[in-house]
Amino acid sequence: MKRFPALLKISVHPVLKLLAAALIPAFAVVSGTLPAPGISSTAKAASADLKKDRELVASAPVLFPSDQATMVNPDVQLKLTFKDAPRVGTAGKIRIFDAADDRLVETLDLSIPPGPTKPVDPSIRAKNYLAFPYPYARTTRPTNRDTKPGTGSAGAVPTSNDYQLTIIGGFTDGFHFYPITVNGKTATIHPHHDLLEYGKTYYVEVDAEVLSVPNDNFAGIKGKSWRFSTKPKAKAPRPDAKNLLVSADGTGDFNTVQGAMDFVPDHSKKRITINVKNGLYEEIVYFRNKDNVTLVGEDQEKTVLRYANNEVFNPHPANIRTNPEAGSFPSRRAAVTVDNSNDIHIVKMTLQTTSPGQAEGLLINGERNILAHVTVIGAGDALQANGLIYMVDSTVIGTGDTILGRGTLFCERCTIKSTRVMMWTRNKKENHGNVFKDSTLIGTDAPTTIARAPQNGEFSYPFAEDVLLNCTLVNIAPEGWGDADKGGNVRFWEYNSRNPDGSPVDVSKRVSWSRQLDRVRDAKLIADYGRLEFVLAGWKPKLSVRVK
Repeated sequence: MKRFPALLKISVHPVLKLLAAALIPAFAVVSGTLPAPGISSTAKAASADLKKDRELVASAPVLFPSDQATMVNPDVQLKLTFKDAPRVGTAGKIRIFDAADDRLVETLDLSIPPGPTKPVDPSIRAKNYLAFPYPYARTTRPTNRDTKPGTGSAGAVPTSNDYQLTIIGGFTDGFHFYPITVNGKTATIHPHHDLLEYGKTYYVEVDAEVLSVPNDNFAGIKGKSWRFSTKPKAKAPRPDAKNLLVSADGTGDFNTVQGAMDFVPDHSKKRITINVKNGLYEEIVYFRNKDNVTLVGEDQEKTVLRYANNEVFNPHPANIRTNPEAGSFPSRRAAVTVDNSNDIHIVKMTLQTTSPGQAEGLLINGERNILAHVTVIGAGDALQANGLIYMVDSTVIGTGDTILGRGTLFCERCTIKSTRVMMWTRNKKENHGNVFKDSTLIGTDAPTTIARAPQNGEFSYPFAEDVLLNCTLVNIAPEGWGDADKGGNVRFWEYNSRNPDGSPVDVSKRVSWSRQLDRVRDAKLIADYGRLEFVLAGWKPKLSVRVK
């Protein structure tokens, strides 16, 4: 029987449960080497079971990490790749067990919605701001292993457990999240952070209801047929490591950017460089109290940190309003948040939220932070900039108030694309606002304005400052600038604004509260605002890596 060796190979596949002795005659009938008449009922059943098992084998997803994989990073995201795009269900569970004692380590319940889909009703929205600066100090980083997600901080009421919740970066109030995301034909399972450990063997069970696949018969994953072992602790990076590697395929020190940032000690005095290989990193990244870290991608367009997050999905606490002043309660609505962190360099990568509304691709709260060769993609408030920030050779794309913040942002050779007003600037008298040098501002829909600084409830911004030096303007409305405090202190200034063909922009219809700087009369102002150390309070940025 020439097909017999192949049959033996199939019979030992993890999905098949039939004995080889029962399969052989059935297979012979199917292949035509034995006549069907007179075959026993046992053989007929075996033939039917074999056909079913063949279908299961054909439809079985490719697993990552593979069954019996070793040297897996504890921050691994589990992946199942099918022949067609899977759909996420609203029932069933995913369970991860410690293989040593069958202890249940993790449960993801798909009957729990990922997060809110409607804004908080204004009538019940919190009325009060945080009455004191948010307390960032900590001696350890709380995790899902030792703290209940949703535990309130700084007097916030506990976050409701009506939705999925996980602690990220030690933020105990928790983040709503998608337990499964789908990209093409791959479903990615996102375990709660920090539950898997070094030096362990785990097995995974997936209920059939969790995923459905067109033209497929996904029966789930049962028993102990999907096992993997994490790296021994001795193979983890040294606590004093100065260079770390993130790779989604598991070949680095970490699979996720969050895993690497959590490894970095708070307020490091020495610079730590995290290299991120090309790939799609579908994760909320939130870190606080990190200093002197360089996060460098392999390619600006191919190293992508992305998540569907916004103010609706991860709102502020029920009893604390968004505070526009320094020391505010930390926001959870961005794809990537750099919080209370200084001297962070982000280089050669794309940071993106895919959700509409108030949705930052990047939110920065800290001092002396650098963005170089970075693309930030969001909706409203695509980049929220607080503190001193230098951005060079980078792009920001949004749908309105594309740059928001109370900080000082110096942009050199950057491109800003926005469907509506480019900026809502909220700096105070004590610090400069936004300066754009040799940059390009593009309206991507109807002609739009450059910036605005209107009254915002009880807050006004009479010292809002936006200065454009030698910038190219595309699809900008003739009035140029939006509403602002008319007290005379707003600095909506331009010098040498040009059209794409290099010709001067017609500024004859600019609003009265804006100003065109004169090359002779304002020579000192032009020179000063072109100097980094003047705008950035004496700081002269120096990137920690060379960009090729």
